[in-house]
Amino acid sequence: VLLAAAVCTKAGKAIVSRQFVEMTRTRIEGLLAAFPKLMNTGKQHTFVETESVRYVYQPMEKLYMVLITTKNSNILEDLETLRLFSRVIPEYCRALEENEISEHCFDLIFAFDEIVALGYRENVNLAQIRTFTEMDSHEEKVFRAVRETQEREAKAEMRRKAKELQQARRDAERHGKKAPGFGGFGSSAVSGGVTTMITETIIETEKPKVAPAPARPSGPSKALKLGAKGKEVDNFVDKLKLEGENIMTSVGKRSAEAAKVLAPPINMESVHMKIEEKISLTCGRDGGLQNMELHGMIMLHISDEKFARIRLHVENEDKRGVQLQTHPNVDKKLFTTESQIGLKNPEKSFPINSDVGVLKWRLQTTEESFIPLTINCWPSESGNSCDVNIEYELQEESLELNDVIITIPLPSGVGAPVIGEIDGEYRHDSRRNLLEWCLPVIDAKNKSGSLEFSIAGQPNDFFPVQVSFVSKKNYCNIQVTKVTQVDGNSPVRFSTETTFLVDKYEIL
Repeated sequence: VLLAAAVCTKAGKAIVSRQFVEMTRTRIEGLLAAFPKLMNTGKQHTFVETESVRYVYQPMEKLYMVLITTKNSNILEDLETLRLFSRVIPEYCRALEENEISEHCFDLIFAFDEIVALGYRENVNLAQIRTFTEMDSHEEKVFRAVRETQEREAKAEMRRKAKELQQARRDAERHGKKAPGFGGFGSSAVSGGVTTMITETIIETEKPKVAPAPARPSGPSKALKLGAKGKEVDNFVDKLKLEGENIMTSVGKRSAEAAKVLAPPINMESVHMKIEEKISLTCGRDGGLQNMELHGMIMLHISDEKFARIRLHVENEDKRGVQLQTHPNVDKKLFTTESQIGLKNPEKSFPINSDVGVLKWRLQTTEESFIPLTINCWPSESGNSCDVNIEYELQEESLELNDVIITIPLPSGVGAPVIGEIDGEYRHDSRRNLLEWCLPVIDAKNKSGSLEFSIAGQPNDFFPVQVSFVSKKNYCNIQVTKVTQVDGNSPVRFSTETTFLVDKYEIL
C-alpha cells in the first residue's frame, strides 16, 4: 500500500505531501524529517527502509520526490509509480524549485489523486491525468450555451417591454393623462414617477455603444472587447455549441485575445465608420508563401437621421491589385469615376442605427513580398536536445502591430524549455505544451527580433508556428477622407475606427 507521496527538500522539509491513508500531520512530518538521515552517502539507491516503512525516492535537482510505502508493497510497481509522479511535476511547474512547487501545490495534489486512490495505483498515463484534471465537460458547455441564449432572450424581452412602457408614457403625456403604472403596484399615485425612473434606466442601455479602437497595450490592465458580432453569427455559433461542436481553434482564440488590446473608447460621431481587415496566411518553414488571403470591409453607422443622405469620399492608394466590391444599392458608376460611395437613388437614405457594409475588398496572392511579418524558425539537433532559433521581421514598415504572440509547439513530457537570448517576454503553457513569445509592439523602430531556447525534441516538434496580432492601421491603404451631404455638398463630421486582425497565420 502507498501511504503518502511528497515533494521535500534535501533537509526533509515537506513542500507538498498527499496522504492516501489516515495519517496525522505530526507522523508524516516525522517520517519525512527522518528520511535524509537514513540515506547513505556515496551509494546509489532508489529506496531505503526502516522497521515500519519503505521510502522510494528520486532526486530532482535540489528536491526529492518521495513515496512512503509499507514494507510488503511491490517495489517494482512503486518504482513505476514514482516515475509517473516525477513526470507529472514538470507539467505544472516551470522550474523544480521550492517556491514554484508551493505555487502549484493544489494542481499537483489533484494530479497525485488521479495516480493513486486509497493507497493503490490507478491504471493511468500522463495524457489521461492531463485530461482528467482539466475537467472539460461537454454537458457543461451545452448548459452554458443554453443559459447564454436564455439570458440574451430575456434581455431582448426586457428591451421590448421597456420600449412599450416608454411609448405608453409618451402617449399618455401627449393626451395629458397620467402615465400608466406597473401592474402590481396598485396605486397610480406612485406609478408616474416609478415608470419614468425605471423605463429611463432600462432604455439607457439601448444607446449606441461607444466603439473602442485597438492601440498599444499599456501595462497589465484588463482588456476590453471589440464591438459585438452580428445576430446571425451569434445564432449560428449558438447552434454549433448546442450540437456539441468545438468551434474555438487555438488561432481563433489567440486573435480574439489579441483583439482585446484596446485604447480608451473613441468619441463616436453621428456618422461612424468601422474599417476592418482580416488576414489568413500560410507559409512554408523553408520560405515561400503557400497562400495569403485578406478580406476588408467598410461598415457605416449613422445615428442621426439628418445625416442619412450622405456620400463617402474614398481614397484608395493600394498598389497590390486589390479587388473592390460595392454594396448592390451603392452607385457603382459614381464610385468608379469619382471614388465616392452614395446610394443609386440619391433621394433615399442610409439605414439609421445599424451597421451597413458599403464597400468590401479582397486580396489573394502567393507573392512573398506581400507577407506583412516574416517568421524564420530554425531548430537544430544537439545531442539529446534541440536548439531552436526563431526570428521575426516586419516587411510592411507602415504597419504597427500590437500584442503580437508567436506560439511555438513543444514536445510533451520533457519539462520547460531553457531560454537563451530573447527580445520581449515569454510564457510556457505546460498544459498545452506551448511556448508563447509575447511582443507588445512591432513597428518600423522595432522591426526585428529573435528568441533562442533549447529543449529535448526533434525539429518537426516545433511546427506549425502560429502568429496573432492586432493593428489600428489597415494593410490595404483604403481610407474614407471626407463625408459630404447629398444636398449642398456640405462636409459632415465623422469618426473612423480601423482594425487589422489575424484569422489564421501559420508557418507549417
